[in-house]
Amino acid sequence: MPASPVPDLRAHLAALLSEAIRDAAPHVSDPGILLEKPKQAQHGDYACNVALQLAKALKRAPRDIAAQIVAGLPASPCLEKAEVAGAGFINFFLRRSFKQETVNRVLRAGAAYGVAALDRKKRVLVEFVSANPTGPLHVGHGRGAAYGASLSNILKAAGFEVAREYYVNDAGRQMDILALSTWLRYLEQCGKAVDFPGNAYQGDYVRKMANAIHEQHGAMFARDPATAAFKKALAEADEEIRLDRLIQHAKERLGGDYAYFHDFALNEQLEDCRSDLAEFGVTFDHWFSERSLHDSGLVERALSQLDEHGHLYEQDGAKWFRSTAFGDEKDRVVRRENGQYTYFASDIAYHLNKFERGSDLVIDVWGADHHGYVARVKGALAALGLNPEQLTIAMVQFAVLYRNGQKVSMSTRAGEFVSLRELRQEVGNDAARFFYVLRRSDQHLDFDLDLAKSQSNENPVYYVQYAHARVCSVLEQWGGEPAELTETATVTLGLEQELALLTRLMDYPQAVEDAARDLSPHLVAFFLRELAAEFHSYYNSTRILVEDEGTKRARVALAAAIRQVLRNGLALLGVSAPGRM
Repeated sequence: MPASPVPDLRAHLAALLSEAIRDAAPHVSDPGILLEKPKQAQHGDYACNVALQLAKALKRAPRDIAAQIVAGLPASPCLEKAEVAGAGFINFFLRRSFKQETVNRVLRAGAAYGVAALDRKKRVLVEFVSANPTGPLHVGHGRGAAYGASLSNILKAAGFEVAREYYVNDAGRQMDILALSTWLRYLEQCGKAVDFPGNAYQGDYVRKMANAIHEQHGAMFARDPATAAFKKALAEADEEIRLDRLIQHAKERLGGDYAYFHDFALNEQLEDCRSDLAEFGVTFDHWFSERSLHDSGLVERALSQLDEHGHLYEQDGAKWFRSTAFGDEKDRVVRRENGQYTYFASDIAYHLNKFERGSDLVIDVWGADHHGYVARVKGALAALGLNPEQLTIAMVQFAVLYRNGQKVSMSTRAGEFVSLRELRQEVGNDAARFFYVLRRSDQHLDFDLDLAKSQSNENPVYYVQYAHARVCSVLEQWGGEPAELTETATVTLGLEQELALLTRLMDYPQAVEDAARDLSPHLVAFFLRELAAEFHSYYNSTRILVEDEGTKRARVALAAAIRQVLRNGLALLGVSAPGRM
């Protein structure tokens, strides 16, 4: 059978079924065809329950309907046969020759195998990480980074036009807290006695920034902290109000120099974030400034648009959005009584901007603690006349580290956290990227540091990479040119394990498609782990470099195809494919 491009098998079989159903039940509306992989190989390669779905409308036995559908299936170069099974399931069996040709299809496509030929002509904006630039990225941010980057790669492979974006919170209270923290540590460098607030940023990186400013400017920004206003602020019982009063005091004492501390801290932390993520293999097309929303007047324009349509009201001097009208549990403030806009006001303007830039779909990757924001943001989009269904929020649960079976404590403000950089240095980028996407993003993740560093079959990333390295060793022992394998005769690939591996390779494009549809990179990680397990079993039980030249060449070609798919899948997850382990 001549080689051909890999078809979308599910779509192909669904089309065959649709044609047969039109003949069997011409007056019944499309029931929705679902094709699944049977759990047992003897039940075929795909199974469908459409006959059971049609039984009520046709008032006939499902097995009779299934038999009529099977009889009316058009011929297909992929399909060996279709059978009726059980209560009326239809099982599909693919041709062995079609499976065997998978090897050549994979090798010809190379890095493009699993990449959709279909251009969906949809622009997707994926915004992820977007951590406040108030300190080094920690392991929680790392999970969002690995998920967002892998998801972006998968969506692109599935045919979408993807843009990656980081939203920089360069305005607002958290940056003010960092600026205050830096100034107070700077005052200590200048020999001033400072009662440092317990809820300011405590990490050593704050001292390093203060030291850099002191080295460059000496005592130029030193102001005596022992003022009546400073003491009054420290006397405030509520620690958050105390912090706000200290920020206001710093602004008054520093005057125009306050902006220097604010921008210095912002730029230092943002640059550290950029380099940390780049070293992690995570890059962005855009770094979007929250400040720009205010400077451009977009926040005011978005709120004016909401006000014009009756979605805002004033109460107690503040302006509120009627988010309860859109399913939220309570209305939300967009402008405080002091005239300052809230974070939510910025979020409204930012999401309006995303769609005004021409995004067809917007995916926000948020930490699970932001779940309560979903209803209000979607409600604001609806109030602005946009379609909230075009916005998808992917929630990422926090990652908990374990070392020697003990949980590693985390506290960002207190400076007691494991940074992403420290994690990468301990376990390596590959283990971090793979472990982060091994579970659904909305599921809790226990990250076992000891397992991630181990060279054992229990370490999933090592297990997958070792399968790739094993194939490289086989090809090296074979000694031929891998490029010559693309036209290999594969009829000798008939062992049960070989057919299972061929089926697994054939399933890879669908695994990518499923991962894109469900926004689930873990499906690719699962696929790779299963493919690696099947190859290791085959390698341990079957001699590849046999004396018979035809069989040897076919098995080497199969191994090369497995290597290609492992490499392609690992690339989607941002993990390397080493040739030696």
